[in-house]
Formats: sequence, structure tokens, C-alpha cells
Amino acid sequence: QVQLVESGGGSVQAGGSLSVSCAASGLTFSAYVIAWFRQAPGKEREFVARISWNGGNTYVADSAKGRFTISRDNAKNTVYLQMNGLKPEDTAVYSCAAARSYTGLKAPDYWGQGTQVTVSS
Repeated sequence: QVQLVESGGGSVQAGGSLSVSCAASGLTFSAYVIAWFRQAPGKEREFVARISWNGGNTYVADSAKGRFTISRDNAKNTVYLQMNGLKPEDTAVYSCAAARSYTGLKAPDYWGQGTQVTVSS
């Protein structure tokens, strides 16, 4: 049974930092690209960042560029999202997703349950 489990969300004031993690089990982790998405209340799900199979290639959406960093540790089957300079508009449920390819991220094979990040002004 494949599981993606996010952790590390919480509440922080604007300008602060949080790191969220996505721990995977039940799959060959290094065979998957991993992405972070977020969804705020009343809004559509938004892509945040993605990382290649070995972590050598990353991409961060413009809304988070320069503030968020995605990384992975294949020995620990875990992907991280370091979020600095948080803004109230970053408030959302953050979910990780796994797919075999970048194209596959349009309809990921697996999703985590999400973790809440709340940024107060």
C-alpha cells in the first residue's frame, strides 16, 4: 500500500519560515518525481514546486520563487519544502504528489492527505 504522509505544517507570522515534509512508503521512491501543491479555501489547487527523480532538477512556481526550496532525500524516502518569507496568501493545505514523469504530475499516481499552513499578518 502506497502512502504519502505530510508533516510539519502549522501557524506562523508573516515573514516567518516553515518546513513541510512528505514521507513515502510502499513505492520505489526514486522512480517518482514529486511535487507540492496547495489549495486555499475557495480556490483551485495550485502547483507549488516539483523535483526530479534524483533531486538534481527542481522547479518552483513564480508565486514561490526565491522563497521556497524543494529537496529530497531518497535514502529516507522523503521530500521537503522549505518555505521562507511566508505571506498570508501562502495560507493553504499543502499536499505532495508522486508521478512517474513530469507529464504525469497533471494526474499524479499518488497523493498525500495534506498539511495545513497558516500565515497570519
